[in-house]
Amino acid sequence: MGAFSRWTETSLAAGRLLLNAVLPPQCLACSAVVDSPGHLCGACFARFTFITPPHCGICGLPLDQAVTDDLICGACVVERPAYGMARAAFVYDAHSRPLVLKLKHGDRTDMAVHLAKWLQRAGREMLDAADVIVPVPLHRWRLLMRAYNQSALLARALGQLAGKPVIADALTRSKATVTQGGLSRAERRRNVAKAFTVGTPADVAGKRILLVDDVLTSGATANACAVTLFHAGATAVDVLALARVPNPADAA
Repeated sequence: MGAFSRWTETSLAAGRLLLNAVLPPQCLACSAVVDSPGHLCGACFARFTFITPPHCGICGLPLDQAVTDDLICGACVVERPAYGMARAAFVYDAHSRPLVLKLKHGDRTDMAVHLAKWLQRAGREMLDAADVIVPVPLHRWRLLMRAYNQSALLARALGQLAGKPVIADALTRSKATVTQGGLSRAERRRNVAKAFTVGTPADVAGKRILLVDDVLTSGATANACAVTLFHAGATAVDVLALARVPNPADAA
C-alpha cells in the first residue's frame, strides 16, 4: 500500500470519527445512539423478529413448526401465487412498524442504503438468480404527494450493493387504487387487478425479475405485478420485501 493510500484511509477514518462525535449514529428504529450507522440498538434488536426458517417455501410466511423442508402454508396450497417465491427480512408488527414508517412517510430516505443490507441477507438466493431488480411502483399522484417511492429507494440501494441492474420504471401503476389497509384479502386482489402496466416489454422479456417492496401483506400487489411482468415476457418473478405481515388475515 502506497503512502497516499495510507494517508487517504487515515483521513477517512478521522473524518468518520469526527462526524460520529458531532452527529452520533442512531438506531434505525428508535434513534438511540449506537456504535455505527445502520444498526439497531440492543433493545430494538431484541424486539425485532427477523424471519428465519421455518417459513412457507413459497410466500415466506413465518410458520410455527417445520414438518418438511418444502413446507407450504395453507393459503399457497389453496391458491399458489403467480410469483415463484417471496421472502422478507423481518416481521411487520408494533415493534418494527416505526422503522418502516420512517422510511415510508418520514422522509428518512437515508435509511435505504442500510436496509438494503437486510434485504440482501433475506433474499440472497433470489438475488443471485435475478437478472434485474424492479420496484413496486406508486401511482403518479401518490408519488407526487410523497415525493419518493420507498420501494424504488430500496431497489436502487440493493442493486448497487449486489451489482445488479435496476429498472425503476419497468412497472407503472396505471390505476389509482385505494389504500389496501382495511381491505379483506379478496378486496385487495380486486383493488389491484389490472392496476399495473409494463412500459417497455423489452426491459423484462426473457429475464428473471426480483420485485422489491417495503411491506408484504396478503401478497395481492406482488401477485398483480408478477402477472403483469409475465404477460410482458418475464421468465420468472420473485418477491423481496423489507417486512412481512405475519397474519395477513389480521391486516384488514
